[in-house]
Amino acid sequence: MADSPLLFTLASFFLLSTLIFSSAMTVTKASCDSGPVKPTTPLVTFLEQLQQTALTTFGKTHFDPKLYVDLALKSELSLTQHAFHKLPRSANGSTSASDLNEFLHDYFEGAGDDVVLAQPEDYVPEPEGFLPKVKNPEVRAWALEIHSLWKNLTRKVGGGVHKRPEFHTLLPLPEQFIIPGSRFREVYYWDSYWVIRGLLVSKMYDTAKAIVTNLIFLIEEYGYVLNGARAYYTNRSQPPLLSAMVSEIYKRTGDLEFARKALPALVKEHEFWNSGIHKVVIQDDQACNHTLSRYYAMWNQPRPESSTTDMELASKIESVSEKQRFYREVASTAETGWDFSTRWMRNHSDFTTLSTTSILPVDLNVLILGMEHDIAFLAKVIGDSSISDHFLKASKARHKAIKSVFWNAKKGQWLDYWLNDITCISEPQTWEARNQNQNVFASNFIPLWIESLYSDTSMVEKVTRSLQSSGLLHAAGIATSLTNSGQQWDFPNGWAPIQHMIAEGLARSGSKEAKLVGEDIAVRWIRTNYKAYKKTGVMHEKYDVQKCGEFGGGGEYVPQTGFGWSNGLVLAFLEEFGWPQDRKIDC
Repeated sequence: MADSPLLFTLASFFLLSTLIFSSAMTVTKASCDSGPVKPTTPLVTFLEQLQQTALTTFGKTHFDPKLYVDLALKSELSLTQHAFHKLPRSANGSTSASDLNEFLHDYFEGAGDDVVLAQPEDYVPEPEGFLPKVKNPEVRAWALEIHSLWKNLTRKVGGGVHKRPEFHTLLPLPEQFIIPGSRFREVYYWDSYWVIRGLLVSKMYDTAKAIVTNLIFLIEEYGYVLNGARAYYTNRSQPPLLSAMVSEIYKRTGDLEFARKALPALVKEHEFWNSGIHKVVIQDDQACNHTLSRYYAMWNQPRPESSTTDMELASKIESVSEKQRFYREVASTAETGWDFSTRWMRNHSDFTTLSTTSILPVDLNVLILGMEHDIAFLAKVIGDSSISDHFLKASKARHKAIKSVFWNAKKGQWLDYWLNDITCISEPQTWEARNQNQNVFASNFIPLWIESLYSDTSMVEKVTRSLQSSGLLHAAGIATSLTNSGQQWDFPNGWAPIQHMIAEGLARSGSKEAKLVGEDIAVRWIRTNYKAYKKTGVMHEKYDVQKCGEFGGGGEYVPQTGFGWSNGLVLAFLEEFGWPQDRKIDC
């Protein structure tokens, strides 16, 4: 039976009322004090203590702090704590390696044991109609190998997590999911977009929908999509791409019921990013107010998954309040997905000058613009004109704000904007040209990904020329920045999301010049992935754009393999651009 117009009207009224009244009622006080802090769980708190003891016992060599907060209990926390406190200790808090290893064996399951390898039911070795534009047999064979990796990366939550969730930091997701790989044993938010783009190429529509179902579950439980599906990630989100996932799946499948079920969660996520601590108002030189968004983690302690690292970084900060400010900035930077980069530092040589909450990021606001387009589109296809009209209006306002606050006509780029005073952001801040960050980052070009921006052909051509002269384009792709700081979201690393958003935007524009540049970026990226795969036998998290076939490095953990978003992007690029019979795949 068809839904009645009355039901649509009531649903629209409820969603719009939630949006409007929640925005009005959000705690502006949080914008004027030290900010909110989400409570953690007793298990996470204990595992941080265990992590510290493990570091003092085993030492820094090959030490991964995340491993210890991924452990699952075998018995009650109180019994485990009692046994832990009885361990013999030296003056510095360490215990003997044999005692600690015995304790770990007796009281914990292995990290990742509660995440079970699953068989995706919609996987077939060679899907019908797979990559018709890939004519080169060598590239086609490799693409099928990448496609087969979905089997290795598909997981489901173990039954024990659902029975005794308090024994685990893993959250009890209802459906199967794809993990990035290596130390990343759980689902991650923004990674999932590129995973889904690859799954759609692989015709694995049910697996793609299952991932979205899990992310919607997180919104229903917490009010937003978490950074990842762990209890220690509840204090922050990640770049908001859920609406883009839903939109891409709908466009492939035409599943109206899927779109209808997702819509309330998308509206709720939009509210999260546009109220309270995330909301900032900028008044331009025409006295027009623009509402934009920033990253802001709800946390002011060391990140549990990197607690020992964060404490060491903060060790030279004497003031307790300054330590808390630093920890909030670290967590907020993790929310950006760009953890870490000189993009967020006032002093590029001093990590403690991270100031992410003082920045209005170009890419975050562009992704929210995309979210507004997506919600308007999805609401329209299910017949909800009031929601569609509301978000179409919101998208026009944000489009105007992006042009007013971020666009720099002289450089032909969109630049991050530094806030003057964040002690109280309930009042509009006056826009000042000097507050635009003049440094070159790949994020300055990410607005090209959004249709309402790449449809302006003259602007696209100007931005394309700016990209070509920016210093970011290299033999194997787009560098994240021009600064070689040792941080992983800086030079010389290139990352799948950046290559995709920029190249796809250029390719979908109306400019012939831009289309050629976009395809060239994709070809370079495919080649470096191919060569590295042939050399190492694995796909990598990031790549060194200076030299074809080299994987990236830097940052706070060793390079990871697997790898969800790299696999997804190779398939998406091959679908979009193809690979002619006579085009060489070698660098």
